[in-house]
Amino acid sequence: MTKEITILWADDEMDLLRPHILFLQSKGYKVITSTNGDDTLKKAGENDIDLVFLDENMPGKSGLEVLLPLKQLLPGIPVIMITKSEEEDIMDEAIGSKIDDYLIKPVNPNQVLLTIKKHIDIRRLITKKTTSSYQSEFNSIGQQINNARTSSDWIEIYKKIVYWELELENSGQEISEVIKMQKNEANNEFSKFIKLNYASWMKPDNVNKPLISPAIIGQRIFPLLEQGNKIMFFIIDNLRYDQWQIILPSITEFCKVDKEELYFSILPTSTQYARNALFAGLMPLEIQQLYPNLWISDEDEEPKNINEEELLKIQMNRLGKGFKYSYNKINNEKSAKKLSDNFSNLIANDLNVVIFNFVDILSHARTETDVVKELAIDEAAYRSITLSWFQHSSLLDILKECARNNIKIIISTDHGTIRVTNPIKVLGDKRTSSNLRYKLGRNLNYNPKEVYEVRKPSEIHLPGINLTSTYIFAHNIDFFVYPNNYNQFVNYYKNTFQHGGISMEEMMIPLAVLSAK
Repeated sequence: MTKEITILWADDEMDLLRPHILFLQSKGYKVITSTNGDDTLKKAGENDIDLVFLDENMPGKSGLEVLLPLKQLLPGIPVIMITKSEEEDIMDEAIGSKIDDYLIKPVNPNQVLLTIKKHIDIRRLITKKTTSSYQSEFNSIGQQINNARTSSDWIEIYKKIVYWELELENSGQEISEVIKMQKNEANNEFSKFIKLNYASWMKPDNVNKPLISPAIIGQRIFPLLEQGNKIMFFIIDNLRYDQWQIILPSITEFCKVDKEELYFSILPTSTQYARNALFAGLMPLEIQQLYPNLWISDEDEEPKNINEEELLKIQMNRLGKGFKYSYNKINNEKSAKKLSDNFSNLIANDLNVVIFNFVDILSHARTETDVVKELAIDEAAYRSITLSWFQHSSLLDILKECARNNIKIIISTDHGTIRVTNPIKVLGDKRTSSNLRYKLGRNLNYNPKEVYEVRKPSEIHLPGINLTSTYIFAHNIDFFVYPNNYNQFVNYYKNTFQHGGISMEEMMIPLAVLSAK
């Protein structure tokens, strides 16, 4: 069955456009109307929109003022500007703001149906407008960084920075260096925010804490299952928000986004801690106390995430959930292809959990393999490789199969990663953990001003090795280095992607609910 096309038409003279609306409806289109900018943004967020007609001259916020937040809200959705003016500067500004086409009033029904792009110089205008738009947005983002007080404030800041990072990257402008500087400034302030507030998130009576790792399955997965949905829950290890934005257009060709949000990975932002907490629905300290045989400490040699399926089962039993489920961990394309070939066996389950480790493997390979270092030389290249993998992976085939079988899709991750460039000296004994972004030990020597130190791990619900254990977490682009063989260590790990510490990229991570179009 062909999906009904939904059009959002924003114009303050809607009564005069009634014949056009009826004409479009007679052609099988669904038309949602609005008469001002705020209502347009509200309806864009509440509905599955395929195309927007946007009046340039509306009371309150003009069409041009609504355009940028509308494009952020509906990425990839065409927006057609309708204007009474033929002035060149207005047309340039509209097209440069990534308008997809424009019509001059009065319009006739055939014009509406046959609207196509006519300008061959659109790329130059997009580049010019993207640069000038970010320049005007720079100060606004800077003020938001200075005024940020809540986790929601930081989510909004990070989303804006990623949006502009991708826009400027696509336009090939040198100003992308400016946004890198602004992201660095934001990460420094974000680290201060986490140091001041993270411990309070662990308090059960804190109603203002954000969504964090242990709450994901209980608050996001189980409610959808209880509504009768069959769910495929994909955890793409190490997936950052910018990488999610890069692969999203490939998914929205056959899926619609029901909900997209950022949640906070717990500290340390590593698979051992964050993903075990996600499956258990508990903080690591509680896992260790309640199920000591299922918690594997930093000191132990065995793999740290071998008990995830058992932790998921325990969470289900603890919350009285009897869903039929499967657990699948994909470490290579061969196992992904096998899962894809056996898709029919998964349909009988209420919940299928699938972990894809490619992005995590890529980040480690980049550290260890010179060829991969050259291929993923920076964030843009790292994103590009992620997109190339996704578009040719069995994961994409599985997602399409989910859509064909009307299975609800949830895509998320356990933590992100950041490219580290600034070494910080730390001393520790042989029992100190080896991670470059956090350390757990009892005899650590470091500069307290350079780290987030937690002398009582129980305050942030983490297990310690002994009574004198301390955790320290690296900020922003820092990484920990021992003084012994310092230069060799720095040269090897500088400019590698690491996780475990505090940054927007590691802690604020995507969670999306999708369904078939």
